[in-house]
Amino acid sequence: MNREFALEAPAPRAKPGRDGVIPVTTLTELIRSYNPHSDSGLIEAAYEYGWKMHAGQTRWSGEPYFMHPVAVALLLAEMKLDDATIVTALLHDTIEDTLSTYSEIALRFGDEIAQLVDGVTKLTNLELSSSGNAQAENFRKLLMAMSKDLRVLLVKLADRLHNMRTIKHLRPEKQARKARETMDIFAPLAGRMGMQWMRDELEDIGFSVLNPEARKSIIRRFVKLRRESGDVIAQITEDIRTVLTQAGVEAEVFGREKKPFAIWRKMEEKKETFSRLSDIYGFRIITDSVEDCYTALGAVHRRWRAVPGRFKDYISQPKSNGYRSIHTTVSGRDGKRVEVQIRTAEMHSVAESGVAAHWSYKDGERFENPFAVDPFRWLRSITERFDDGEDSEDFLEHVKLEMFTDQVFCFTPKGEVVKLPRGATPIDFAYAIHTRIGDSCVGAKVDGQRVPLWTKLRNGQGVTIIRAEGQRPQPSWEDMVVTGRAKAAIRRSLRGEQRATQVRLGREIARVALERIGKKPTDKALETAARRLGLDEAEDVLARLGAAELTGREMVAALYPELLRDAALPRSGDKTAPVVIGLDSGQVAQPAQCCNPIPGERIVGIAIRGKGVTIHAIDCAELSAFEDSPDRWIDLRWAEGQARADHEVRVEVTMANDAGVLGRICTLIGEQRANITDIVFTDRKPDFYRMVINVEVRDMEHLTHVLTAIDADSDVAQVRRFRQSPSSRKA
Repeated sequence: MNREFALEAPAPRAKPGRDGVIPVTTLTELIRSYNPHSDSGLIEAAYEYGWKMHAGQTRWSGEPYFMHPVAVALLLAEMKLDDATIVTALLHDTIEDTLSTYSEIALRFGDEIAQLVDGVTKLTNLELSSSGNAQAENFRKLLMAMSKDLRVLLVKLADRLHNMRTIKHLRPEKQARKARETMDIFAPLAGRMGMQWMRDELEDIGFSVLNPEARKSIIRRFVKLRRESGDVIAQITEDIRTVLTQAGVEAEVFGREKKPFAIWRKMEEKKETFSRLSDIYGFRIITDSVEDCYTALGAVHRRWRAVPGRFKDYISQPKSNGYRSIHTTVSGRDGKRVEVQIRTAEMHSVAESGVAAHWSYKDGERFENPFAVDPFRWLRSITERFDDGEDSEDFLEHVKLEMFTDQVFCFTPKGEVVKLPRGATPIDFAYAIHTRIGDSCVGAKVDGQRVPLWTKLRNGQGVTIIRAEGQRPQPSWEDMVVTGRAKAAIRRSLRGEQRATQVRLGREIARVALERIGKKPTDKALETAARRLGLDEAEDVLARLGAAELTGREMVAALYPELLRDAALPRSGDKTAPVVIGLDSGQVAQPAQCCNPIPGERIVGIAIRGKGVTIHAIDCAELSAFEDSPDRWIDLRWAEGQARADHEVRVEVTMANDAGVLGRICTLIGEQRANITDIVFTDRKPDFYRMVINVEVRDMEHLTHVLTAIDADSDVAQVRRFRQSPSSRKA
């Protein structure tokens, strides 16, 4: 069945059996057509058991539930899989949805089938559509289940395909969730396994759910194109057959229009309209031998002009899932670009079934296809580069990158081949060899010429990495690389450097906080604070201080709670209302969060119904909202003697991204007897940082001293009092 070259893959058709369920004879006859040695009794027993266990259950459509397991079994039979996989499909929902148990299935059908059914059940229970770290961890479990027996995933993919074919019966919100999960996880997994026909259909159905209007628009364009140009596919197919006959090559030729989702994705990537897309047609040539593949390629290139940069030879450099084929794009009839794939019949079998070809049959016997990849070796190729200590989200991103991308093949100076995703750079190449080589990379040569590190590598290029001791990954590298391995290594290194910076900053915060109560930040004091705070070591205390996850006051409170009561240490949590003059008896005033007015600056009050009076600085942007309500304005001024260090202001600092600058700024603030309560980085660039520091000061004069001290530092580009605009708060 040439699935890829049909716009819609039809669902299995058969005469209805009990309650409309496809009868078991349809299934057993299909299996025996490719495997005469099939145990039909086992298949029938599983069918009867599944029918009995699911009795009375219905699907969202109202049909008997057992229709679904039978449809999944038929899909796998179409792929010519073994009896154990077919039986697993018939029973795959019994443990989850019925009174059946693992022990009962093992007793009736054997341990192998029981383990497969249990594996599918565990995959079904994984919430792959969850977000963040939970999704990543569940995806890791999915790969672990696959590693035990890849047939578990084959059943799950067939299960998902039938569910997608019948998705219209679900509620709209559930349709959207299932379609997104399919597009993100199951479709690329099918493609990574080499089952491109399944990936195409999963993506097409998902596309019809998530963006139905776009899909309909593309189909309408195809209909219009056929009406205007006639049957272009039949015309070009005949042209190719004529060329091959003249070259003495016997081959089958198939043509197709590319899937709507593939067209839409190309339109999005290239930012072009449908009418400007060129290669919307694809053709496949199936030959008898490898020699004929290259003869056919020469004949096609002699007849039509090849499009530069669109040739790939996956016969000499096969993909890791066993896929072999020659791909080329030529300017065909009337200048239309068409993609041509050339392969042998055996290669085509692997291209259709992917990793599943390992279990396939031919002429009634298990067929050892020379191009079929060992499924366990394939699985290791996905997981072998995942470090045990890698974060779950990095792991998920790595796997998705591995699944979604095509590959290029580059060479080391010793001639070894390195496989990389399309769009990979020399930094990806360096990390693919070893993490140490990636970390110490300072430059690269491609085919003997020095190139920038962001250069995208092409097939067949030779790459030499230039290294330097002491070099560390740069933050900008993360935007240059595409492989999960490189991204994870760069992030780990940057996290290590960030922790070192946080520890240095935390040491300054600890010193200032402890010296305010006459104590020193000794190692013993920090170790004691770590124990009191439930942390592992003193460095953890410093790192949390530097990351603003712990305040100096909280650290001091853990060590000297009694001293803190009477100490002059600023209290960020003490927000007692300041005394102002101009309020009526009984009125309560609070400083506005938008401008954080402090003693020494002009203020005005705004009466808020039911909330008392809000105090604003006279130049606060928020006051413009009350211009039409003059009756709500109250003339206020600070009372004398309000110079207490409990007024928090925000200071924005733009500084050089260099070692020691952050620690020096914190020291300057501490020297001015001001307390840092929080630090938030708002912009990080390779050459500068921008951050907002929350500082507690006594009054405007004190704030001016702090700003002046910071501004005097040679590595500070700008320092200003930061006040949030109304628009930014609403955003």
